Amino acid sequence: MSGGAWRCRGVRWSGGRPVWLWEGGRTSPLSPGRELAFRVVGERLCPGARGNPCADRAVVPARGTGGRCPQCARLDRAHSVAADTALDDPRVFRVYLAWFGGALAKVGITAEERGDARLLEQGAVAYAWLGRGPLMAARRTEEVLGAALGVPDRIPYAAKRLARVELPGAAGRAAEVERLYRAARAVPGWGDTLEALPFGGVRDHVPVFGLDRVSRVDGVVGGGGGGGGGGVSG
Repeated sequence: MSGGAWRCRGVRWSGGRPVWLWEGGRTSPLSPGRELAFRVVGERLCPGARGNPCADRAVVPARGTGGRCPQCARLDRAHSVAADTALDDPRVFRVYLAWFGGALAKVGITAEERGDARLLEQGAVAYAWLGRGPLMAARRTEEVLGAALGVPDRIPYAAKRLARVELPGAAGRAAEVERLYRAARAVPGWGDTLEALPFGGVRDHVPVFGLDRVSRVDGVVGGGGGGGGGGVSG
């Protein structure tokens, strides 16, 4: 908050629910059906990178598409796990198997300390953990399993929405994820460099996203992942 104006840092998942994140760290809960309204005034400022504010409080051009000033954009990418530029990240990472409905599934990685926040951001309907270990071992496992299972590493959000039209019941969702988990565990080799995790059950996000309460409009289920759901999710 600066000069009486609230500066939004985007939508995040916190405590298992979506929230608006404001400059300074304050959050506002986003509940289903809540009406939102914004009045945007003044200049568009760079939000900074990697959790740090922009040192120059640089103004982002009105036609800019990246949302950050050039310096912060370079800093953000230089320390990005997703872009494979943070190869020395010392954290423990987990490999997950995410299912979005129908035939849509992917293998991905997330820092263990984030819990299931990444899965919520991507709009995963259900998921299971596959393994844990250092970054490069997790990345290698992600690539090996993705190729072996024939699943993509990125899924357009529009495809995710269409896959939610006819979701099976809870038992059917669990069975689909468990089937994929068994197929992943049958792939040889990846357990040599990563700690394979035993099947600990399926985490189901249907109640979290409210997909069990929404109506169908023109054949497309409303509601969904929130947070990082728009565009193409990694």
